[in-house]
Amino acid sequence: MSGPKWKVVRSTWLESGGRRLDCNPYMSGALEAKEALKRVPVVQKLSDVSERIFHAGREGRVWVDDPRYGVPFLGSSDILSADLSGLPLISRKQVNRNPLFTLDSGWTLITRSGTIGRMAYARPEMAGMACSEHVLRVVPKAEDIPSGYLYAFLSCRYGVPLVVAGTYGAIIQHIEAEHIAGLDIPRFSESLEREVHEKIERAAVLRTNSASKIRKVAEEFDAIFNDLGLDGKSELSVSAAQSSALQVRMDAEYHNPRATRIRERLKEHSHASIDDWCDDIFLPGIFKRIHVDGPESAAPYFTGYSLYWNEPEPKGYLSKATKLFDQVSLVEGMVLVQAFGQEGGLTGRPVWVGRHLDGTTTTHMLVRLIVKDRSKAAYLYGFLNSLLAYRQISCLTYGGSIPHFDVAGIKTVLIPRLSAEKEEQIAQQVLAAVAARDEALQLELDARKIVESLIQGEQ
Repeated sequence: MSGPKWKVVRSTWLESGGRRLDCNPYMSGALEAKEALKRVPVVQKLSDVSERIFHAGREGRVWVDDPRYGVPFLGSSDILSADLSGLPLISRKQVNRNPLFTLDSGWTLITRSGTIGRMAYARPEMAGMACSEHVLRVVPKAEDIPSGYLYAFLSCRYGVPLVVAGTYGAIIQHIEAEHIAGLDIPRFSESLEREVHEKIERAAVLRTNSASKIRKVAEEFDAIFNDLGLDGKSELSVSAAQSSALQVRMDAEYHNPRATRIRERLKEHSHASIDDWCDDIFLPGIFKRIHVDGPESAAPYFTGYSLYWNEPEPKGYLSKATKLFDQVSLVEGMVLVQAFGQEGGLTGRPVWVGRHLDGTTTTHMLVRLIVKDRSKAAYLYGFLNSLLAYRQISCLTYGGSIPHFDVAGIKTVLIPRLSAEKEEQIAQQVLAAVAARDEALQLELDARKIVESLIQGEQ
C-alpha cells in the first residue's frame, strides 16, 4: 500500500510560491518543473501565446430532447471520452445567448474543479459542441504558437504540475484562468514545435474518424429495425406478459415492451445469441485488491469508467499476488461490457481492449466477452455500440442500490446475422476504427515525449 507522502520544503520555495502554506504548490512537482524550465533558453507566458483563457460562467442549464433545438453538451469528464454519441442536449437558444459555451477545435481543455488538471485537445468533432463551466478553454494564438504543441506541453509531466499548483479550496477545489495565465511555456525551433503539433493534430483527426466509423456501424445495425423507435426515451407504459415469461423474471423492466418487441423481431430473422457467438463469457468474482507502488510484479489497474476515455488513466498498480489476478487481467481483442451502475450511465456500454490496455487489469464489474476470431470479436463490438444491443441489455439489470446484470442475462442478448460479406465488411470497419484509436494515443504519447526530452536538453 502507498504510504503517506512528505517532502522537505525550503524557505525559498515558500517565497517563490507566494507564501502559500498549503501543500499543492510544493507536493505537485511544480517547483521541480519550474527548475527544469530554467534550463530552457526561451520561455513565454501562457497569456502571451493565448488569445483567451476562459470558461462559460455559471448559469442554470436548460435541457432539451430534440436535436433540432439542442446542442451536444460536454461535462468535465466527457472531454476525455472516446465516444461522444450519447451526450445530453443543452438548449440551442441558451448557447446562442452565451457563446462562451461553444468549443472550437484546436483548443486545450482543462478540468478546473473537482479533479483538477485533466486535459483534452478539442478534436474536430467537438467543434460547435457546448461545454461545462467546469472546463477551462485555452485558445492559442495561431500566429504565435502551434496549438498541438501548446497542448502537448501543458499535458506533459512538466505542464500538468504547473497547472495543478494553482489549485485552491478546501472541499471542492478550483482553478481560474488567472491562476495559469502566468505559466511559463518553453519555446523551441519552429520545426520541432511543428513536428509535435502535427502529431497531436493527426491524433485528433484519427479519434474523430474512429468515432465516426463506430457510429456508422451502430447506425447500420439500428437501421435494420428502424421502425421500433430505438432512439426514443422509455415512457410510463402498461403492458401484459404471458405467465410462461414470468418464470424467467418477474420484474417489470425485464418485460419492457420495446425490449420484448426487439427480441421478437430478431427471432424472426437470422440471429445468434451472445452465448452462441462467444467462446467464453465471465464476470470475475469480488476480490480484495492488493495495490503496490510500482510495476514490479504488478500491472496497471484501471477503474471501469476510465476505460471509456481516449487515454485511460490507471489508478495504480495491482499486485500479481492478488487473488483472481488472472480473471481481471485484460488481453488485446477482448470485449468488455459494464455490468454495474445506474440507469443511463455506463451500464451496458462496451469497451474494446486495445493495444495500450493489453496486459493491464481492471475492476470485476465488467463482463468479459471472449471471441477468439478477431473479426467476430470486432463484429460483436460494433453491434454492442448500437441501440439495438443497448435496449436489450438495459432491461437486464436488477438490484436496488447498484443495479447490475449477470452473465446469464447477457448471454440471452440476440445479435442479427447478416451475409458473410456484410459481416466481414463491418468487422473491418471496426478493426480500422480501434486501430486508429490506438495509433492516436501513441501519437499523443510520442508528442509529449518529444517535448519532455527537449526540456531535459536531450535533443
